[in-house]
Amino acid sequence: MYPNLYYALKDWFGISWNPLRFVNSFGMIVVISFFVAMWAVGAELRRKAKEGVLGYEEETVIIGMPPSLLNLLPDFLFGFLFGYKFIGIFFSASGNSQDYILSLAGSWPAGLVLGLAYAGLKWYEVYKQKLPEPVEKTVRVWPHDRIGTLAFLAAIFGFGGAKIFNSLENWDDFVREPFQSLFSFSGLTFYGGLICAALAIWWYAKRHHIPFWQLNDAAAPGLMIAYAVGRIGCQVSGDGDWGIPNSAYLSRADGKVFRATANEFQNTMQQNQAYVEYVFGSEGNVRHYSVHAPSFLPDWLFAYPYPHNVNDIGLRLFGCTGEHCAYLPLPVFPTPIYETIAGTLIFFLLWSLRKRLPIPGTLFSLYLILNGIERFFIEQIRVNTRYNVFGLKPTQAELIALALVIGGAACYILLSRKAKTLP
Repeated sequence: MYPNLYYALKDWFGISWNPLRFVNSFGMIVVISFFVAMWAVGAELRRKAKEGVLGYEEETVIIGMPPSLLNLLPDFLFGFLFGYKFIGIFFSASGNSQDYILSLAGSWPAGLVLGLAYAGLKWYEVYKQKLPEPVEKTVRVWPHDRIGTLAFLAAIFGFGGAKIFNSLENWDDFVREPFQSLFSFSGLTFYGGLICAALAIWWYAKRHHIPFWQLNDAAAPGLMIAYAVGRIGCQVSGDGDWGIPNSAYLSRADGKVFRATANEFQNTMQQNQAYVEYVFGSEGNVRHYSVHAPSFLPDWLFAYPYPHNVNDIGLRLFGCTGEHCAYLPLPVFPTPIYETIAGTLIFFLLWSLRKRLPIPGTLFSLYLILNGIERFFIEQIRVNTRYNVFGLKPTQAELIALALVIGGAACYILLSRKAKTLP
C-alpha cells in the first residue's frame, strides 16, 4: 500500500524524499477523479450545446475597469494559502501530513511571496484590458462555461456530505472524537457526497436556467468514472473501505497471503481477538466467505492484507519501523478493485448509450439503477455498520442503493411515459 507518494517512490525507485510524505495518495487520486469527471461532463455539455439541446444565458459584464482590491484579493488569498501550506511543507519537520494540513503551521514568507505573485499576475491581466471609458457588454454564457463552478460546488458539498454521512454511519466514533471524524482525511461515504453535491448543483442549475434532466444526463457518465477512479485511491491508500475476510487465506507478517484451512482461520481469529472485535465486532459475528482464486488469477485479487494501510489497522509488519507499518492478519476481499472494474464498465456502457437515449433524464435514470445495483451487491462482501430495520440488518449503503434503483426505475418509466404524451 502507498498511503502517500513517499512510499510509492521509495518502493518503485528507492527514493526517500521526506516532503513526499505530505502528498496523500487518496487525496491525489480524488483530485484526478474530479478532473476526469470535469472532462466527461464538459464534453457532453458541449455536444448538447452544438446539437441545440442546451441554450445560453446572457449576462452583462463591464469591460475595461481598472484593477481593484476586490479583483486582487481572491488571487492573493489563493496564492497565500498555497504557499503557506504546500510550499511550507518543504520547511516543516512534521512527519504527519494530516496533522500538518489541519494545523496552523506553515511558511509565512512563502505564503506572502506567492500571494503577491498571484495578485500581481491578476493586476497585470486586468490592467492590459483597461479602457479610458469602461463599457458594458452582453456576453453569452453556455452551460459548459460553468463547468468550473459546477466542479467547485461538487467538491465542497460532496466532501462535506461524505463526511456527514460517514459520521452518521459511524456514530460511536463521531461521539468519541467529533472533530477527528468530521475533519480527518479518512472516512468518506460516497452516497452522502453524491446526495449533497446533487442538491447544490440542482440549486445552481435552476438559478441559471440549465435544464435539470439534460444536466443530469451530461453528468451521468462523468459521475461513474469519477467513482471508479476514486476507488483506486481507496485501494492504494488502504483507507478501510475493504471487504469481509476471505477465510480461504491467512496473512504472514511480511504482508503476503497463503492458503489456510478452516481450523487455521478460526485459530487466527482467536489469537487476535482484540483486533477482530475492533474491526469486525464480536468474534462470533464475523462474516466471511471461503473463496480460492482460480489458477489464472493472483491470490491478492481475492484476499488482500493491506500492508502499510493509511489507518495503521492490524498487526505490525515484520521489520517495519515508523508509521504505516500494519497489515491485516485476516486478509479481506479488495472490494475497491471490484468497484473500479464495475464502475469503469458502467461508464463505457453509459457513454455508448448517451446518444441513443434521446428522452431527457433517461440516461441519468439508468445511471442510478446501475449504480445502485453495483453497490448493493458489493455491500454483501463489504465491512460496514449494519442497522436493525424490521428484523433486517442492512447497511446505510444498501438502503440508499435500493432507493437509487427504485427511484431510477420510477424516473425512467415516468419520463418515458411523459415523452410519449408530448406532441
